Amino acid sequence: MNNFGIDLWSNNNFFIEDGLLKINHKNKPSLISLVKEIRKQNYKGPLLFRFPHLIEKQITRLYNTYNTAIKENDYHGTFNAVFPLKVNQFPTFVHPLIEAGEKFNYGLEAGSKAELIIAMTYNKKAPITVNGFKDKEMIHLGFIAKKMGHNITLIIEGLNELETIVEVSKETNLPCPNIGLRVRLFNSGSGAWAKSGGIDSKFGLSSTEILEAYEVLEENNLCECLTMIHFHIGSSMNNIKPLKNALKESGHIYAELKNLGATKLSSINIGGGLGVEYSQYKRTINYSLEEFANDVVFTLKNIAKQKNVEEPNIFTESGRFISASSAVLIAPVLELFSAEYEAEHLRLKEVNPPLIEELNELYKDMKKKNALEYMHDSIDHLESLLKLFDLGYIDLEDRSNAEILSNLIIKKAISFLEVNAYEELKRIDNKIQEKYLLNFSIFQSLPDLWGISQEFPIMPITHLDKNPTRSASIWDITCDSDGEIGFNPNKPLFLHDVDLDKEEYFIGFFQVGAYQDVLGMKHNLFSHPTEVNVTFDENEVKLEQIIESQKIIDILDDIDYDTNEIKTILNSQLDDDIYEILEKYLNDNSYLKTTWS
Repeated sequence: MNNFGIDLWSNNNFFIEDGLLKINHKNKPSLISLVKEIRKQNYKGPLLFRFPHLIEKQITRLYNTYNTAIKENDYHGTFNAVFPLKVNQFPTFVHPLIEAGEKFNYGLEAGSKAELIIAMTYNKKAPITVNGFKDKEMIHLGFIAKKMGHNITLIIEGLNELETIVEVSKETNLPCPNIGLRVRLFNSGSGAWAKSGGIDSKFGLSSTEILEAYEVLEENNLCECLTMIHFHIGSSMNNIKPLKNALKESGHIYAELKNLGATKLSSINIGGGLGVEYSQYKRTINYSLEEFANDVVFTLKNIAKQKNVEEPNIFTESGRFISASSAVLIAPVLELFSAEYEAEHLRLKEVNPPLIEELNELYKDMKKKNALEYMHDSIDHLESLLKLFDLGYIDLEDRSNAEILSNLIIKKAISFLEVNAYEELKRIDNKIQEKYLLNFSIFQSLPDLWGISQEFPIMPITHLDKNPTRSASIWDITCDSDGEIGFNPNKPLFLHDVDLDKEEYFIGFFQVGAYQDVLGMKHNLFSHPTEVNVTFDENEVKLEQIIESQKIIDILDDIDYDTNEIKTILNSQLDDDIYEILEKYLNDNSYLKTTWS
């Protein structure tokens, strides 16, 4: 049976049993059981399940792996980590994150004033780092956070920011926060986000600027505030070699500054970069977390020894690694577009064109041994019949019969064949694909798929004891041709042939916990799916912090329509009983409503 690459991407978080996809935790409930439970509460449309235990699992893995590497290498620095809030700022994610990380002193990274306010409010004395471009107000917030007792480090992206720190320090009586210097390394990362590092990066100081920055600190008696060197060479790196080069480069910069007299400089922040496996077809990340951590510790230890400086404390900001696996999007299938090609729709005449009669015979006489041959014949016949229609030799009923019979033959042929023997079928997949219409918006829930062609593991959550036999393309319900996941013969997605009048069928999208929530857009004014946190108490599953998909009237309010005006105008043009129905619709979400939606 097809396991949809679950052994590649799931990290043993999910498993298949009795045809169902189940959560590998505590009492191991199936995903479909969670879907059914939430639908009993009358929540319709797509669902986003968050799993706080998976956040905790990743935090624990990160700290345990690094601390093991530190112990095995007799390394004298400590390991520290912060979560970059840009990856997911929603409270239903952040609150469980902070709770799960408290025992490790796991901190937060902010890249804007709003994110810094979140960190200042909810962070419990764990480290805070501040990246990105900063104005005077943001830097002042950093001073206020220090006054509150936070262990905060302002990472300088340019000399002007350092000058502003000096200015705020002179203007206030507030203690100066820790200062970090982001270095613009020559080395860049690998993978889709490699441009965030390297000599042409948007961020960081050149070698000359680093020396100038140190001189500014000396001149203003702020050298004791310099505690950190920071670099970032790319998100979700698929190759570890660039990391090793960046570690050597940053390690030497750290050591040179130490030898210049930066006595309080004690940390190297290596940014993010830990890879997340999104592929369900072949492995794309060529290293393990253990190898990553060991390389960091070993390389920095050697440089410190070579330069005769103390080994730096290690900071990381790996957000995708912590969050990606923690959320699963589940959307119901609304329609299969082959449903119009069922036998009951045939309108065969007493006398049909010869090619229609041949198609009918192929359909009736097909056996496993001739399935592939008959399928090829049916496709040839259909092409011929469509040409005859264009020339006016057959009518619309004949064309309809040709389409239905061809699709029935293809469907019957597929039922005779094993999905793993599909090489010939793949060759003609553009003619035999099934279109699955799902009740969700790609632009809202999978923006990276649309924007940068990011892969996500996709699989049904039921029927997993049966071979999937339909080469699938997925359509969302937006009126945009980009709202599609087309069938790719090189990375083929096969789904099941189901009768939606008799049974429900749900598709799951995995590894969606990083960035998808915060980047999702209201294209066609579809809002976020209904969100649910799934927690485990003993062996009991709890569905908590349910946030329903936004009401239409609230979406209109969000984009600055005067909703009172809308209601007044509509009400003035309708009878009270009809307006009452309309108001009910205004207070529902935009997703489609069907039996299984």
